[in-house]
Amino acid sequence: MKTSTQLAVASVALAAVLAIAWAFSPRPLEVEVAAVSEGPFEATVDEDARTRLRDRYVVSAPLSGRLDRIALREGDTVAAGDVVATLTPALSPLLDERSLRELRARVEAAQAGVERASARLEGAKVAVLQARNEARRSEELARQGFVAPTKLEADRLGLMAAQKDHEAAAAEQHVATHEVEQARAALGAAQRGGSPAFVLRAPVAGRVLRVVQASEASVPLGTPLLELGDTAHMEVVAELLTTEAVKLKVGQTVHIERWGGAGELQGRVRLVEPGAFTKVSALGVEEQRVRVLIDLTSPAEQWRTLGDAYRVGVRIVVLSEARALQVPLAAVFPRSDAPGMAVFVLDGQRARLQPVDVAARSSSHAWVRKLPAAGTSVILYPAAAVADGARVRPRKI
Repeated sequence: MKTSTQLAVASVALAAVLAIAWAFSPRPLEVEVAAVSEGPFEATVDEDARTRLRDRYVVSAPLSGRLDRIALREGDTVAAGDVVATLTPALSPLLDERSLRELRARVEAAQAGVERASARLEGAKVAVLQARNEARRSEELARQGFVAPTKLEADRLGLMAAQKDHEAAAAEQHVATHEVEQARAALGAAQRGGSPAFVLRAPVAGRVLRVVQASEASVPLGTPLLELGDTAHMEVVAELLTTEAVKLKVGQTVHIERWGGAGELQGRVRLVEPGAFTKVSALGVEEQRVRVLIDLTSPAEQWRTLGDAYRVGVRIVVLSEARALQVPLAAVFPRSDAPGMAVFVLDGQRARLQPVDVAARSSSHAWVRKLPAAGTSVILYPAAAVADGARVRPRKI
C-alpha cells in the first residue's frame, strides 16, 4: 500500500475516533444563574387583610311603633344630632305594670351607662396625662443620652394610643347620653299614653354604612334601622397564623399593598389580640389564627377612597437590615453531606459548592453570610446532576 493511502486511512480512522469520543464525552450542564446582591433587606410576614372602621354605631328602634320611610342612603353624610328616622309609637292603651318597669329599668341602665362612660373618660384623661408626662421625661433624658431611642419611640406611641383611647371614650359618653334621652322619651311616651312622633338622631358625625330597614313598616323594640360610622377613622385587620403572630411587636412597620390605589400605604401594628380562634382553610385544614390590628400612618388624603371591609395585602416587617448580602431563595438548598445550607457558585465553567449561613428569609431572597462579594454568580434551581466541580454553562434567557 502506498504511503499516501496509508496516511489517508489513518486520518479517517483518527477522525472517526475523535468523533466517537466527542459524541460520548460529557456535555456542560446548562444552568440558570443570578448575581449576589447587597442592599437593604426586610423579612416580612405577608398576609391578606381587610379594612375596618374603628367604631361602628347601630341605630335601633327604642320602642315599638310605625317607622316612616328612611330617606338616607348608603354613603350619605350625617352630623351628630341629625334626624335619621322618625317613629310613631304604637303603644297599647292598657299598658301593664311589667312594661312600665321594663322601660324604667331601661332608663336606669342607660344612666348607668353614662356613669360608666364618664368614668372611662376620666380614666382616659389620666392615661393621656401620664403618657404625655412619660414622653416628655423620655425626651429630656434622650437629649442627655440616658435613654435609648427605642424607649423614646415606645413612649411616643404610648401617648398616641392613650389619645386615641380618650377619643373613643368621649364618643362612648356621647352615645350613652343619647341612649338615656331615647330611653326617657320612650318612658315618657308610655306614661302619657302615646306620642305623635319620636325622632331618632345620629349619635355621632359620619356616613351611612348600611340602611337595614328603608321602607315604612311596623317595627318591634330594638330593631336595627341603620349603621353609621366615620370612614376617616379606619384600621386594617389581618388574621395571621399564631406561629407568625408571635414574631410581631407593637409599633412594627407595615407595608400595605394591593389596595387598588397607586403605590403602597404605610401602617404600624397597634395590637396583637391575646386570644386566637380556629379557622378552616380552603383545603379543609383547621388553623389557629389571631387578629392583628394595624393603624394607617399614611396621610388620609392618600387612602380616602378606601371603605369598610375592603381587601388589602399587608407585609409586616419583623426584621430589617440596611446592608445585607442577598441571594434568591431558588439558589439556596440544604446540604446532603453535612448540616446547614449551601449554594453553587459559578467559577468559570465549574460549579463550586459554597456553604452559607442563612440569617433570615424574605418572600424572594435570603440574607446569607459566608459568601463572596456582591456580584458573584450563583446557580438557581440546581439540578441533581450539578455537583461540586461539575462543568456548567449559563443558560441564555
